[in-house]
Amino acid sequence: MTTKPADPTYTVVLKPQITDEAGHLDHGTELRRAVVRPTGAEGTSGYPRFAGEGVEADINPENDVVEAVTVDNEELPIGWIAEALPGERRS
Repeated sequence: MTTKPADPTYTVVLKPQITDEAGHLDHGTELRRAVVRPTGAEGTSGYPRFAGEGVEADINPENDVVEAVTVDNEELPIGWIAEALPGERRS
């Protein structure tokens, strides 16, 4: 019997995008995180949609990049970023 690997989960981390004293990009301190799971739908960006804990994100599974995101049904405030951290990939 073969088993199909389960869809991955991700932890989406939200941070302010700031610069340090020298003007170098710094993603600052984490403001919120949420574990998201696949919805089975394709997002508006064309990548798989993941959702959980008030966060919906389209994540490119080839490079774990957040292509689109909403938090509590709102767009991210200007200057915030979302990073996707891969979770367990269970079989």
